[in-house]
Amino acid sequence: MKLLNKNRSGQAQTPLEDPVSGVANLFDISVVLIVAMIMALMSALNVLDLFDPATEMTMTKKNKDGEMEIITKKSKEIKVKKLTPEEASGQGERLGTAYKLDDGQVIYVPE
Repeated sequence: MKLLNKNRSGQAQTPLEDPVSGVANLFDISVVLIVAMIMALMSALNVLDLFDPATEMTMTKKNKDGEMEIITKKSKEIKVKKLTPEEASGQGERLGTAYKLDDGQVIYVPE
């Protein structure tokens, strides 16, 4: 009888595992997933070149109202220029034709 009582009292004194300790691990996992999603999105949109100081790039965007944004990057300097359809249009004459080959090369043929 004493042996049974001794085991029961010993179980009550051992601390139980904290059920809230798993929440910290879930927070860490969510932070890692968010960073991974941001990196995947940046690589899918080819925006990683914006962080490289040795690259020069130009991007154009056009919204539903017809306004264009031209984003240019030279070394560490990034400029954004907004153009309306009136600013982007004008009078001119045709100078020639440009052809894009299968290997990606563009050839300009004057008229």
